[in-house]
Parts: sequence; C-alpha cells; structure tokens
Amino acid sequence: MQMCLRYLSDPGYQKGIGQELGVSQATVSRTVTAVIDSIVAQSNYWIKFPSTNNALMSAKQLCQSKYRFPTAIGVVDCTHVGILKPNRHGDEYVNRKGYPTLNVQATCDAREMFTSTDVSWPGSVHDSRIWRNSRIRVQLQNKNNVVLLKLDIV
Repeated sequence: MQMCLRYLSDPGYQKGIGQELGVSQATVSRTVTAVIDSIVAQSNYWIKFPSTNNALMSAKQLCQSKYRFPTAIGVVDCTHVGILKPNRHGDEYVNRKGYPTLNVQATCDAREMFTSTDVSWPGSVHDSRIWRNSRIRVQLQNKNNVVLLKLDIV
C-alpha cells in the first residue's frame, strides 16, 4: 500500500520509488496495479449517486443546510487527467492546451464525497458534450426540482 500511495502522490519513475523503498521496479508496478485494481473493484460500494426519492431528499437537505442551495444535490465538473498519448486515435486525446488527457466528469455531494465518475472521454471533448451524454443527466431529467451545481474554478 505504501508503494502505491507513494507512486500516486508523485507519479515519477517506478524505479526511483523502488530504490527508495528497497524493492525492484517490477514489484512497484505489480503493487500499484494490484492496489488500484482492488480500489476500482470496490468503487461501486463507495461511489453512489442518489437515485431514490429518499436519497435525493437527504442530499437536497444537506446542500440546503450546509450551502443554502435549496434544490441542489451536489456539484458537477470535469477535469483533465494527463495520460500518455495513445498510438490509436491519439489526436483525440490532445486537449485544447496541447496535452494528451482524459476529460473526467465527476459529481460530489455536500459531504465532498464522490457520487459519480465518468472516465470514458478523450481530452479533446468539451465538458458540455460529456454532460449531454451522461447517465447522471438522464437520471436527473426525470426528477423535478433537483439540480447539480456546475463548478467553474479558475
């Protein structure tokens, strides 16, 4: 676990991390992969979008009491996560700043906990297109008087 946390906090060279911790680069690689695979396998237990009327009401009440937004159930935004440019369709992953990325959409509740993530879009795709195609938008379309706030932090 320490190897994985060290790598995720500063994704430099696995060989250097291995040298710091007294293990081989291959051990660092296997450990990071195993820990991340375990986290991803459990993510559906931790990352849940409110889907029942009771869960939506609870989320709305928390946003109202904490931030004074009466119909909000959380926030939504996208962020670019750097990747190595893929060999196939690599130009689709280059964002407007010229770097290869994934454009990741995430929602959080008033407790600042993730309630959904979508990591399926290349960096060239605009946030609004991701939102228009998101399953979260479709879910909310059928709910009256419920909104997600869009974050635009500069």
